Amino acid sequence: MWANIRPDENGGDAAIARRGAAFFDVDNTLMRGASIYYFARGLAARDLFTTRDLLRFAWGQAVFRLSGNERPQHIHAAREAALAFVAGHAVDDLVSLCEEIYDETMSDRIWEGARRLVRRHLDAGQSVWLVTATPVELADIIRRRLGLTGALGTVAETVDGVYTGRLVGDLMHGPAKADAIRGLARREGLDLSVSSAYSDSYNDLPLLSLVGHPNAVNPDDALREHAASQGWPVHEFRRHRAKLRVGVPAAVAGAVGGAVAVGMLRRRRNGAAAPRP
Repeated sequence: MWANIRPDENGGDAAIARRGAAFFDVDNTLMRGASIYYFARGLAARDLFTTRDLLRFAWGQAVFRLSGNERPQHIHAAREAALAFVAGHAVDDLVSLCEEIYDETMSDRIWEGARRLVRRHLDAGQSVWLVTATPVELADIIRRRLGLTGALGTVAETVDGVYTGRLVGDLMHGPAKADAIRGLARREGLDLSVSSAYSDSYNDLPLLSLVGHPNAVNPDDALREHAASQGWPVHEFRRHRAKLRVGVPAAVAGAVGGAVAVGMLRRRRNGAAAPRP
């Protein structure tokens, strides 16, 4: 299950829409790193969930992103970790915080090269959509900040405006992205044969293979090899790829270590305020 959000339901020329659209993955394609991790870190800084939640979330995201595959146990770990820290929070509150956190820590992580690609499609009169496993609320903030057409993202269940900690359907990942785009194309009258798609991950091959103009952006090794064999364009916005690849586990370790330090400080502060039983 997924949601799509458009800013202007009555805007745009139908003839232009039928010329095609551009679909962008978010994490490591449009921006450096994982958008939901930046969001989680921002929530942790605001004391909205525990150090244990952050550690669990960081581990789930690390396993999911670094494994480079679609093993069910890895997808399940990422899904459960991503849901744990939103359960019980009001949707409106988290959306407001999303706005703050995007401005503080995400806006300067958008690749300039990706901005140029987006602008090229917009200037050509094409619609530009985000298609991402990121929660749709966060995806929509990124969409609005960049002036894009719409966003397709993972949907977390809500009851009376509060997150339950369950998904509506499953993650917007792998084949689910292709299914979502097919549905969108039918609703919007898009011609996928003249559309473009951009991703960094071999897991998005179902989406990339669906359009007439697939593009690899900062690709993992498997996607880079496939793109070369198919003659697909490859866009490399990273500097010093080898150093970056080695640095990813270290970055995750640093984030986890930082969470531990925050937890220790909190415990020390709480311990000073209240005597042990």
